[in-house]
Amino acid sequence: MNKVILMGRLTRDPEVRYSQGENAMAVARYTLAVDRRMSRNNQNGDQTADFIQCVAFGRSGEFAEKYFRKGMKVLVTGRIQTGSYTNKDGQKVYTTDVVVEDQEFAESKNASQNNSFGGGFAPADRPSPSDAGDGFMNIPDGIDEELPFN
Repeated sequence: MNKVILMGRLTRDPEVRYSQGENAMAVARYTLAVDRRMSRNNQNGDQTADFIQCVAFGRSGEFAEKYFRKGMKVLVTGRIQTGSYTNKDGQKVYTTDVVVEDQEFAESKNASQNNSFGGGFAPADRPSPSDAGDGFMNIPDGIDEELPFN
């Protein structure tokens, strides 16, 4: 069985190209920074991460192009695929990619903006997450009778 599940942050915006021919297909490439679990040997508290190359085809590639941005936390499932090619210097280069089968957001848009690598802070005219509480609208007291469900 070849199954991979990753959760990490995008190191940059996805790079999207389209295949040639009548039925052009989107091919999105992006890198996920996936934190390693802390080990006992790491006494300094240094954060370590692996940088995993991912490739998404078709609709998944279009989705990544439209919605994924640098710093977003995403969850990816897929399979490992290895390959090789000869570069312009005549050297053989080996590749390892995760071919994306499913991808989704791993945190809210608000949290993503506040944690992004690019420093994407909320504009001053919007309330900060600390002012928003838990993100749900407050329901005034006494309105319970008016709700259609109980």
